[in-house]
Amino acid sequence: MSTHVFVDESTRNAYYLVAAYVPITELGPVRRAMRALCLPGERRVHFQAERDNRRREIVSCLTGLSARSRVYTGRGPKDAVRAALLRALVADVVDAGGRRLVVESRGHTRDRDDRRQVVSTLQRLRVPMDVLSYEHFEPHEDPALWIADAVAWCFGAAGEWRRRVEPLIDKVVDLDQPHRA
Repeated sequence: MSTHVFVDESTRNAYYLVAAYVPITELGPVRRAMRALCLPGERRVHFQAERDNRRREIVSCLTGLSARSRVYTGRGPKDAVRAALLRALVADVVDAGGRRLVVESRGHTRDRDDRRQVVSTLQRLRVPMDVLSYEHFEPHEDPALWIADAVAWCFGAAGEWRRRVEPLIDKVVDLDQPHRA
């Protein structure tokens, strides 16, 4: 089944990139469910800014959706780690038949760096550029990005929060040691 993949990051004791895979047929219901989590006056859900009771509510909603996530983690110089994680993520998206990749924007210069990694990875894999569309969005532009935001925050927080999102995680890839969640 074809999917769209939504990516966000988190940094704690390590660097995390999370890819939320949403089947194309479920994009509408997933986006509606995520938008319904916004409080009056909010343009988006930002997990870091939420209180714990809201975080529990959001994660509970996420576990009922058809989205699944992959976590990519590594330590070291942030830009180098992100580049390596993004290359691994893009290769996995291609292998999984992803049709569209949406990464939360970090500003023009950093987005350009990401684009270079995506293009070079597709070229290295000999994948035609039209197989996977790629875009940067601001967080409020697509509610599906909020899934990756929540999973990244919870995974990085570890403990109770990581346990709460484990049902959403299909795969965890450490820079040097790939393993299953």
